[in-house]
Amino acid sequence: MGADDKIDNKTDKLKGKVKEAAGTAQGDEELRAEGKKDQTKGDVKQAGEKIKDAFKS
Repeated sequence: MGADDKIDNKTDKLKGKVKEAAGTAQGDEELRAEGKKDQTKGDVKQAGEKIKDAFKS
């Protein structure tokens, strides 16, 4: 996994956590759901990178 990819994945997760917290604080379910989606997106991308790295070895 490249350093840039790793940073992008962590950024997606962090951005998602912030959106989820903001949505919860404001009572905005749409923003909260979007935050959860961003977190999941980061997790999936990270898992895909790990799989690619496993096949490179």
